Amino acid sequence: MKNLTTAFALSLSLAAGVAQAGSMADPVIEMDVIVADTATSSSSGTSLVALLAVVLAIPHF
Repeated sequence: MKNLTTAFALSLSLAAGVAQAGSMADPVIEMDVIVADTATSSSSGTSLVALLAVVLAIPHF
C-alpha cells in the first residue's frame, strides 16, 4: 500500500509539473527594424541602358 501511495504521489507531482510548465500569456516578440538604403544613385542603371543601346545600334555584318 505504501508503494502504491508513493507511486501515485510521484506521478501526480510529475503531471502537475508538466501541466503548469508554461503560462497562458501570449509571447512577446519584438519586430526587427529594416532600414532601406535610399542613398544609391541610378547612374549605373542609366549607363547600362546606354551601353546596350550603343551595342544594338552597331550593325552586324
